[in-house]
Amino acid sequence: MRQPGNVAERLRDNARVTPDKPAAVMARGPGEGGAFSSTTITFSELERDSDAVARGCAGIGIGPGVKTLVMLRPSFAFFSCIFGLFKAGAVPVLIDPGMGGGRLLECVRSVAPGAMIGIPLAQAARLLLPGYFPNCKINVTLGRRWFWGGGTWERFKRFDDKPFPIHEPGAGDIAAVLFTTGSTGPAKGVEYGHEAFGRQIDLIADAFAIDRVGDVDAATFPGFSLFSIALGMTAVVPDMDPARPGRALPRNIITPANERGCTFSFGSPALWNRVSAYAEREGVRFRTLRRVVMAGAPAPAEVHRRLLSVMHSAGSETYTPYGATECMPVANIAGSEILAGAADETPKGRGVCIGRAVPGVRAEIIAVTDGPIETWSDDLMVPEGECGEIAVQAAHASRHYHGLPEADRLAKIADGDNFWHRMGDIGYRDGEGRLWFCGRKSHRVETGKETLFTVCCEGVFNQHPEVFRSALVGVSLSGGGKRPVVVVEARDRLTPGRKNRLGRELADLGARNPMTAPIKDILFHPGFPTDIRHNAKIRREDLAVWAARLIGAS
Repeated sequence: MRQPGNVAERLRDNARVTPDKPAAVMARGPGEGGAFSSTTITFSELERDSDAVARGCAGIGIGPGVKTLVMLRPSFAFFSCIFGLFKAGAVPVLIDPGMGGGRLLECVRSVAPGAMIGIPLAQAARLLLPGYFPNCKINVTLGRRWFWGGGTWERFKRFDDKPFPIHEPGAGDIAAVLFTTGSTGPAKGVEYGHEAFGRQIDLIADAFAIDRVGDVDAATFPGFSLFSIALGMTAVVPDMDPARPGRALPRNIITPANERGCTFSFGSPALWNRVSAYAEREGVRFRTLRRVVMAGAPAPAEVHRRLLSVMHSAGSETYTPYGATECMPVANIAGSEILAGAADETPKGRGVCIGRAVPGVRAEIIAVTDGPIETWSDDLMVPEGECGEIAVQAAHASRHYHGLPEADRLAKIADGDNFWHRMGDIGYRDGEGRLWFCGRKSHRVETGKETLFTVCCEGVFNQHPEVFRSALVGVSLSGGGKRPVVVVEARDRLTPGRKNRLGRELADLGARNPMTAPIKDILFHPGFPTDIRHNAKIRREDLAVWAARLIGAS
């Protein structure tokens, strides 16, 4: 494994070794006549353009340590901007725009960036809502600049024949602040160092056997595109809304992937559920795709099965790595292992198998507690097979949340010069050394008699062929404890008669499993709220409020 440095050095290395290879391809279409078009930037062009961005940054005061909010859509400019900021030693701040205006603005206020590079809409928000941008004094607009001043993208960049001297980071320097989705609480800024990024890139390459020269990425998740480019892959960006991957048009994914010879893809289970169902139904195959990585939430076994049936060859594979913004990847499992038997345990209420810890990661199961744990002790660990909180130790784990010392106290455990990160997830380890995911710690339902874990209980109900997905939530009782309720999203629209029959069938299904027998209430919801990054994590807090209203009115 190479020694970590500034992550932008990887782009420079790729530009030197494969200067004319496409670094990124922006696919567009279908246009008139159903044809797709695309534009390309090579590694040498991206290297030169990001150098120009770095010079522009240095020229206007976006230098080492300056937190810079990046509000750009997936584009060549986005890639040039991020690598240019890395080169200048600045700290890119990345927030999902799909989380909604109010929540996004709170994230901006919490990190207090000193600069912003963004589209006109973002710059207008800065001017009209200055209380959220108190320190944002340096601004660059990509697109038409109206009345807010600052520089423009093309005039800001400074080209030169000489390479820009890449900033050499110190051991404690922050490389970027990446925000969590906020799907289980307020979004938090996660500090990443260049060393952590470097180790993460190498772990990803090893975990998924990435061929740095030959692989081509169908880049359905913008953040991973940066890893693809750093690894030397070509990132083919399809025409889709990255904030709504579950609504992507399958043709817009499949056609560019086939035309550009994509061999690899990283994306949301919601996207690949939609794309694989379309491909199987229409008899369409991926001609070159060999590996698909689905992250953000567990992918149903059926999605693995469909994908493997429409991919390039018998040697193709799917993966669902486990991790979080704070530490990714932690563990990994192949679709073939899921289909070979691991998936059979989920309908029995045993959770979802997330595989074995990847090399370089130590994962342990510790006793569940909601309070902080100051120092690590092996006495915290629970016996094999017992449920507890997943805690991990890894060189690529983020050490701090940005400006949130209380969040650090709740999530980090000191261990000498090292530390453990508490994932906030419930799980256990089986006799084969594999980790199983049982749900978020904050989502567990404590009735006063037993504790129910979401993913375990939901697996029992999800086996019904008419259930698309389900969610266990708790409705607070006046005397303490919670009343467990299962909310169901059906695959198809239900008539009142069919809804009643399905409710009885699900109640019977639950009653036959000791784990779900205490659940007496089953409600039907027209469409679950989900996270904005992957469209796959169910927002159970919202469903709990909705269920409480219905239960209270019944």
